[in-house]
Parts: sequence; C-alpha cells; structure tokens
Amino acid sequence: MIFRQLFDLASSTYTYILADSDGKEGVIIDPVMENVDRDFQILQELGIQLKWILDTHVHADHITAAAALKEKTGAKIGLGAGANVACADRLFQENEEISFGDYQLKVIATPGHTDSCTSYYLKGYCVFTGDTLLIRGCGRTDFQQGSSERLFQNVREKLFTLPDETLVYPAHDYKGRMASSIGEEKQFNPRLKLSNTKEQFIEIMKNLKLDYPKQIDRALPANLKCGKV
Repeated sequence: MIFRQLFDLASSTYTYILADSDGKEGVIIDPVMENVDRDFQILQELGIQLKWILDTHVHADHITAAAALKEKTGAKIGLGAGANVACADRLFQENEEISFGDYQLKVIATPGHTDSCTSYYLKGYCVFTGDTLLIRGCGRTDFQQGSSERLFQNVREKLFTLPDETLVYPAHDYKGRMASSIGEEKQFNPRLKLSNTKEQFIEIMKNLKLDYPKQIDRALPANLKCGKV
C-alpha cells in the first residue's frame, strides 16, 4: 500500500494519503486548504486515482481542502453520519466500509470532541482517530456539541477494543510525534489511560482552561460547506 503522512505547519494538522499500489485507487484524510497544491501534486506524481476525500470531523482550526480536491480530481467527499453538512457526497454510518482497491477503511463513530467525529480503521494495521484520540491526549470537549462523557465512552468502548498493536494516526500533534498505538494510549495517555475513571476524565477536561480556537470563526462556516469560502 502507498502511505503518506503530511503536515500543515500552521495548524499542526496531519493529512494522510492511502492508496492501493496495484490499482492506484486511493483516499485522502483531513486535507488542508493551504496545502491543496502540494497534495494534488503528490497524487499526480504517484499516479493515484483519488476515490474519496475524507474528513474525520468538521474542523474548527483549519479550512478543509475537500471541495478544492473534489474539483481537481472528481473524487467524492465523505464524513461521518454525525456531520450536518449538505455538501458531502456521503455521510457514512457506523461499521460501513470505504473501499479503495483491495483495501477497506471501517467507519467508527467516535463523537465527543464534536458530533461529527469519526475514526477510520484499516484492519490489522492502523486507525485514523481525528481529534478523538491524540497522542497522549484528546480533543477538547467544551464547544461544537462537545461531550466529555461521550468521548470517554467512545474511546474506551470502541477505540480501546482494537488490538493493542494497532497504530494510532491522529489529526494533530503539537510536539512532533507522528504516531502512537492503542496499547500505548491505554497505558500512558494521562487523560484516557485505563487506570482513570470516567469521573476523573470529566474533571480533567473541565479544568483545561483552553484558549478560544484561533481560526474557528473563519474555518467552521467554510467547513460546513466542505471548504468553500
């Protein structure tokens, strides 16, 4: 399989390109508007026929490149069923599979950071967790229909039931870490590790005292239109 992990410096967002190395069908996860030319160039150079443009949720910290990439490639836009966006070609339900070549991504609904949060699981290898599960952290739950209780439940009952060796590829990292694993996060995540109770997690999230997201007033309205500004 072709796999590329790309980075947006301004928002610390990871974008992922996956493709079948034989048939060259592929998907892109969480593309950023400012990097659309970079990502399109990579797709062209590697001969990837983009089938799906996937977002893990309706982002508040950057504008998605979904609409721009659809215009350039003809690929379809997909999000989880919790996303209230009319511009998507498909809102995927829990346990649906997204095929590209010989590979499939299983859709796992993981709301809590936002209603729209969705993780994509490549069986036997990795899971793309968006902001739901970060490396040694998780997404905030104090805006955009956030719920600490739901985030805790979805991580514990869905993501933490995946095999321990499953690699975790998040939507962001602010310390230069590129990947983790389910086993690592179960043991070392200071918010979500197995030794923490739900009540402890809720208290941790309540006391984070985070700044207002810098780009939310610009990004959120655009992302409700799949990145059309």
